[in-house]
Amino acid sequence: MSHTIAAIGEQALLDGFLLAGVSVFAGSTDEEILHAWRALPEGTAVVVLTPAAARSLDQFLADPRSPMSVVLPS
Repeated sequence: MSHTIAAIGEQALLDGFLLAGVSVFAGSTDEEILHAWRALPEGTAVVVLTPAAARSLDQFLADPRSPMSVVLPS
């Protein structure tokens, strides 16, 4: 089984992750961030979040079934 690494947040902060093969889901509004979270591929193991994305997804990150999340420093 292969696992995916994804990143959610503002495009300018995540562009470098594309070079490492990370699936980047850009968004800057709460609605865009939530849409990106729901669009994560099955098998996503780790999600890198910008600080703004982490604030938008706070209620979802506590779910033990959600992928492991890492928040970029602000």
